[in-house]
Amino acid sequence: MTEIHKQYRQALTPRELYAERITTLTEEIRQLNRHNRLVVVLELSAIALAVGCVVAYTMWSNVAALVVAVLFIATYVAIRWRDSRNSQMAEEKESLRSVYQKELNYLDGDFSGFASGEQYVNPRHAFTLDLDIFGPQSLFHRINRTVTTGGSDFLARELAETRVRTIDEIDARREAIRELSEKEPLRTTFMAQGRGRQINTADILEALHEVQQLKISRLAAHRLTHIAAIGSIIVFYGLLAGAIFGPLSGTFPMLWVLLQILAVYLLFGRTLKRINQSINIILPRLSTYVNMIMLIVTADLKSREGRDIISHLSADKQDALKSFRLLKGIINALDQRNEIWVPISNALYLADYFIVRRFLLWQDRYMGHIDEWITAVSHFDALVSMATFRYNEPAATDAELVDADEVVYEARGLYHPFLGAKAVRNDFTIADQHYYIITGANMAGKSTFLRSVGINYVLATCGMPVFADSLRLSLFSLFSSMRTTDDLAHGISYFNAELLRLQQLIETCRQNRHTLIILDEILKGTNSLDKLNGSRLFLQSVASLPITGIIATHDLELSKMQEQYPSRFHNYCFEIKLSDEITYTYRLTEGVARNQNATYLLKNILKSTLS
Repeated sequence: MTEIHKQYRQALTPRELYAERITTLTEEIRQLNRHNRLVVVLELSAIALAVGCVVAYTMWSNVAALVVAVLFIATYVAIRWRDSRNSQMAEEKESLRSVYQKELNYLDGDFSGFASGEQYVNPRHAFTLDLDIFGPQSLFHRINRTVTTGGSDFLARELAETRVRTIDEIDARREAIRELSEKEPLRTTFMAQGRGRQINTADILEALHEVQQLKISRLAAHRLTHIAAIGSIIVFYGLLAGAIFGPLSGTFPMLWVLLQILAVYLLFGRTLKRINQSINIILPRLSTYVNMIMLIVTADLKSREGRDIISHLSADKQDALKSFRLLKGIINALDQRNEIWVPISNALYLADYFIVRRFLLWQDRYMGHIDEWITAVSHFDALVSMATFRYNEPAATDAELVDADEVVYEARGLYHPFLGAKAVRNDFTIADQHYYIITGANMAGKSTFLRSVGINYVLATCGMPVFADSLRLSLFSLFSSMRTTDDLAHGISYFNAELLRLQQLIETCRQNRHTLIILDEILKGTNSLDKLNGSRLFLQSVASLPITGIIATHDLELSKMQEQYPSRFHNYCFEIKLSDEITYTYRLTEGVARNQNATYLLKNILKSTLS
């Protein structure tokens, strides 16, 4: 790619690039499909002419007819190879087009082409349920592009990590994500390997462990059988040459061919069947893994994490490539076996024997590294998703990480990533061991703002860009309580569930040096007075712990905590304007909300319903 072409690519927005690639691929697929129809005609013609020449040789013993038959068979093989290659290219381009189309859909707010991560939803987790990390329309749903379940699990672990990372870890991750975000062809090709279906990593590992333990005859791996096989092939072509150019009858090479086919079937037919049964179950998925591994090890990755992934694939890069290509060759050879081609290939070059031999040698040399390879692929798979998210969100920016033994959170123009261009941005600064009481009417923006604070922290600590004009923060523990639910199956009421969540919060905070807590309506499950007294008691008690907190509430009385503890508690609000209609500004300001909307809205509903 020329420098001018690179600059042109960089100037395109994600939407423009995806649309352009879809148009180009659509035309390329059309051309390949038209070419494939012609190839099919040529294949049928070549095989028909070869059969005709064999019939002519049988009837009139014309050696020239046999030579021409061999040439037509060779032509058929060449055309078939070309046909297979064209079909593969068309399939690859179709997969690439599908990837680009899904990314265009993503930019339009349609995430249906990606797994939502609903299996990772955990109400007991410190923050993932409250911050919409997993499930439909979640952060995971927006980020996830994983091809494997192992990659999905890796991405989920990163988003749900409760351990406080180091700045060096985050910088290394950010470097890897930034590098991959700039390698659009690599990312897209990698994502296209899944062909629209996610590979179950656990199934692959289980199947490969079965292959590793497969007890089959070692005869094909022995040096003597190797020498005998090569010798048999030489004898066959010697007899064939003698029949064509010398005095030998064509019966001799024919008999030798039959003996070869019979010997291969008797000695290796059962072994090959067992290999085929074991591998055929995972054949398409294993082939995909081979392609993905080859993409990774041949990628020119400079980031620390990228190089580390490659080193885990193999201590010696060349040996890794050799093993992957060998395995792919075995897979392709097994895939191409069919009732027509098996006797021909065994007659010409003892194909089944060499497949068994190659498999045995690969099993001995490389099978022990498969777990390490698949773990590395899962790691890279997750990074591709993160990098694609970064590429798709050019308006986002990198957070500034500070090394401080306290909670630091200074945001300018902070907004929720799910809202996009329509989001109202707010400035907000959190000081260590201070508490921020946020009041406001229903639907005024309190909960969305709380989630904006939390979800951007999660993004920053995962090395991904944040949605703010600027965000400066330290590294601390995060805990939220916003979506407590009852559990009737275990006899846990809503109020009891709230108490258990607050107990979990306190235990978590005691285990961590600094924690930011995000709470939405403490003790919602009780009456107003009891809720107020309980909320005050809770905040007064946890104020002695190394906790910093943001608390959203409808209870304006709770804002009086600032009067009692002016150095620790601060009031902020989302105010609304009441007139003929309600105006929501979604602007965070200092102070206590004066206007509420519940009664106003209910009056309007009753008026319109009962009148």
